[in-house]
Amino acid sequence: MALRKIFLCVIALLIITAGCSNRSDQDTSGSTGENQIERKLDFTREVVFLDAETQQDTITTIRAAIADSQMEQNEGLMNVSKLPADRGMLFIFKEQKPRSFWMANTPLPLDILFLNSDKKIIRIHHSAQPYSEKRFPSGKPAQYVVETNGGFCINHDIHEGMYVTF
Repeated sequence: MALRKIFLCVIALLIITAGCSNRSDQDTSGSTGENQIERKLDFTREVVFLDAETQQDTITTIRAAIADSQMEQNEGLMNVSKLPADRGMLFIFKEQKPRSFWMANTPLPLDILFLNSDKKIIRIHHSAQPYSEKRFPSGKPAQYVVETNGGFCINHDIHEGMYVTF
């Protein structure tokens, strides 16, 4: 009798687990985005790219969604299939240290800009390939990271050594 109850409990647990798995797969399945739920971002912060010589003259600006919690930083721009040309994401970390990003579950090519604590651009990875598991390192300690659409830096002549304000 006890063995039968255990067996029934195991079967019920398997059915429940299978049901949960199927719902999760429907929400995020496929790298093509067919059944993918589009994430909505709040672009609340202005990020200003400054002229390298004057460090005051504005080259261009974007509106950025903020990633300052561990969960937001882990998610980044994953599952975001549309990003307007003047939008991006700003990652704000508590400390400056070597960092590394990757593009898993990210359907857009991105420019990844690493900034030190002075908000100086120390490394740019141009047009990182979507869905890639390749690591993109900062090379030097970084406290901030800005992600924009791939090609943004080339189109606006943004390069390492420039400064950013936000």
